[in-house]
Amino acid sequence: MKCFKYVFFIFSITCSAQNLTLSDANHLASLPIKCLQQEYPNKLGQMLIDSTEIKSPKELHPTFYGCFDWHSSVHGHWSLVYLLKKFPNLEKRDEIIQKLKINLSKQNIQSEIDYLNKKHEKSFERTYGWNWLLKLQLELETFDDPFAKELAQNLKPLSNLIIERYIEFLPKLLYPIRVGTHSNSAFGLTYAWDYAVFSNNIEFQNVIKSNAKRLYLSDKNCPFSWEPSGTDFLSPCFEEMALMQRVLPKNEFIVWLKKFAPQLFSKKFTIETAKVSDRTDGHLVHLDGLNFSRAWNLYYLINQYPKEFSHLKKVADIHLNFSLPSIVDGNYEGEHWLASFALRAFEEKK
Repeated sequence: MKCFKYVFFIFSITCSAQNLTLSDANHLASLPIKCLQQEYPNKLGQMLIDSTEIKSPKELHPTFYGCFDWHSSVHGHWSLVYLLKKFPNLEKRDEIIQKLKINLSKQNIQSEIDYLNKKHEKSFERTYGWNWLLKLQLELETFDDPFAKELAQNLKPLSNLIIERYIEFLPKLLYPIRVGTHSNSAFGLTYAWDYAVFSNNIEFQNVIKSNAKRLYLSDKNCPFSWEPSGTDFLSPCFEEMALMQRVLPKNEFIVWLKKFAPQLFSKKFTIETAKVSDRTDGHLVHLDGLNFSRAWNLYYLINQYPKEFSHLKKVADIHLNFSLPSIVDGNYEGEHWLASFALRAFEEKK
């Protein structure tokens, strides 16, 4: 594969650094550090019943008010926990831990629970933010550090509420949501499944598995040629594949995938990277995220089935490399969230 070297501001990635280095980690950590407690600009997904509910983002969401919106704040927190765990010598480690402790205090988490318990906010962040929250919960619970154990306990009541919401909602979802943005129902179950397995929550596993099979098992010939739509950051085809890879045993999954995406078995498979025309546009810049999410799903497939799909690694690498320079291009529209997506790709690359 041709070697790339990108340098934008303080961030650089080289072919030799394709497996994340400490230097790369420090650069990537700088983005969520910067926005974790940055209240504005902010986009609230709030439903107002009356004027008494008009409050500042920090008042409404004292844990997840930074990084522009609730879900970006959640995966910003995940990014920092992930980097702290992977790189014990991460720069600004003490500062990061202090910020996490402030945001993820018991009192602040209770305020988040109170907000989600409003009758008119039951669908708040469903299921994109829910999914990322359980990713954060899993990262904290698998981090053998006293501060992480404390924060995992603080966060657990909110995660338990989210699990209850999943169990209540999924049987009501009569049709899958096949978009490339937040409400994609396949993506919304992936990290939820990972946490259900880790926590040995059999009820939660059964609910996810039964509904995933109900929604997706009969699907065939996913139209890759329809992707991407103009503001996608998720691939409907790859996200569905990633979910079914989780819930189906190997033999069943391979049989399903041969019907769903037969082109992936070809050594000549390729898919063009998504291009962004204007990175100051908060919707158009989503397409950088699509390159990262495609990469992490391909790596996830390759890791589990290297014999069948190792030929897809080049495709994944091209997608990961293509959008890396855009992470720190100075535009908050992308900076507030793209580091998390890049880290997910590196996490699966291994």
